[in-house]
Amino acid sequence: RDSRRTQSQVIFSNIFLHIHSVRTHRFSLKWNYTFGLGVMTAAALGLLTLTGVLLMVYFIPSTDLAYASIKDIVYAVPSGLLTRNLHRWGAHIMVVLVFLHMARVFFTGSYKNGREFNWLIGLVLLVLTLALSFTGYLLPWDQLAYWAVTIGANIAGSPVEITDALGITQSFDPGGMQKRLLLGSDVIGDDSLVRFYFLHCVFLPGLLFGILAAHIWRVRKDGGLTRPPDSEISESELAGLPSSPQAGVAFAPQAARKMSLLGVVRGKGTPTDKGPDRTVPSWPFALQREIAATLFVVAIACVLSIWSDAPLKEMANPAVPENPAKAPWYFLGLQELVGYSAFMGGVGIPSIVLIGLGLVPLLDRQPGNIGRWFENDEGKSVAWKSLFFAFAVCVGMLVFTIQFGWLREWVPSIPQMVIVFVNPGTIIASLFAGYSLWVIKGTNSVRMGAIALFVCFLVGFVILTYFATVHRGPNWGFYWWPSMWPGH
Repeated sequence: RDSRRTQSQVIFSNIFLHIHSVRTHRFSLKWNYTFGLGVMTAAALGLLTLTGVLLMVYFIPSTDLAYASIKDIVYAVPSGLLTRNLHRWGAHIMVVLVFLHMARVFFTGSYKNGREFNWLIGLVLLVLTLALSFTGYLLPWDQLAYWAVTIGANIAGSPVEITDALGITQSFDPGGMQKRLLLGSDVIGDDSLVRFYFLHCVFLPGLLFGILAAHIWRVRKDGGLTRPPDSEISESELAGLPSSPQAGVAFAPQAARKMSLLGVVRGKGTPTDKGPDRTVPSWPFALQREIAATLFVVAIACVLSIWSDAPLKEMANPAVPENPAKAPWYFLGLQELVGYSAFMGGVGIPSIVLIGLGLVPLLDRQPGNIGRWFENDEGKSVAWKSLFFAFAVCVGMLVFTIQFGWLREWVPSIPQMVIVFVNPGTIIASLFAGYSLWVIKGTNSVRMGAIALFVCFLVGFVILTYFATVHRGPNWGFYWWPSMWPGH
């Protein structure tokens, strides 16, 4: 016979399950609140860890042998191709899920009420996820990997644009120092491959798992997932909850099952936000949803892995550049901005975005309607208007530069420092910031301004990534479709 005591002991006696509280609030189980994005991100990380360990058994971090070892994995090792495909698709899935999870936390106001520190931890996890994906990009040692990392290294060295304009590069070269720190030398070679292998397989995973543990601990410490003060699920919604608290027990009749469940969630104590009347046992209710989310991620990764193989081009050759040479897709938006100004596109604007995201909890101190998407109807309206505004600004600026060029084409002798600070990237960022201030003034709400700016950031990221992926071809020229590239 099942009981609350037995359900609690299941959690207390299992070190893995003990990351959960004994009981979970019913609002946290609503699929349309979190969409399981945090759990799915962790599942993608688990898939990457498992497949990464298997790949490490056969991979040799040497410029002479790395490419051959990847070919052995693909063509000789049993299930090697599937393992590599799962690893690559799992990495793409995790990057997407991290962005979506961050957006969910932001739009539901889940960075407030003592959760400001966990928001900052989440930003660190975002950076680490991108760093892990980037360092793994070089390991196959093919043309795609070599030239993508070359672009990334050039972005790291982009401060040279400022120091060259000031004429101080000989005595002060932070860009060159960053590039050498990343590559281990002035050019991509054995030192770079070994360094990326160590970062990708040892240092960054260890750091990520440690910070992820702190992230999950803070969720527990802060009282679980955020929820509105009036977060009560109606009895008609209880049909969506699992019908039996014990796996393998035969289903009771509908009426008896509903009465049993109501008895579990209501309890006998005084109703409170944290009391048993608004919660259900974490085992099995929360665990069942987490298992379903995990299986969903694995299934998507398997389908994508069967449908499309991870690319493997010719062995890396520094003498034969790729044209177009493109960064990994999650950095293509930066590469588009770098085309206008290396420093602002590669360092300036990304730094401003990260600092801005980190300051959001400090600037938005209004209590707000925490746990509700977009705060209220006004927030939804602001989000829609911001989407259209950001779309018009980004597309309009890109079309303008393609049609008419920019300052260098108009005035060839213009000083480089003007190009650095007055370019399409900085203008787009300035318009976004100005629009956010206008929203704050019109609504008298910092939260509304933050929603406007965050939507603009997401829309800008998506449009710039799409534009660089689809419409940039050889010599970074504009083409309506890849089929129009010269020699295609």
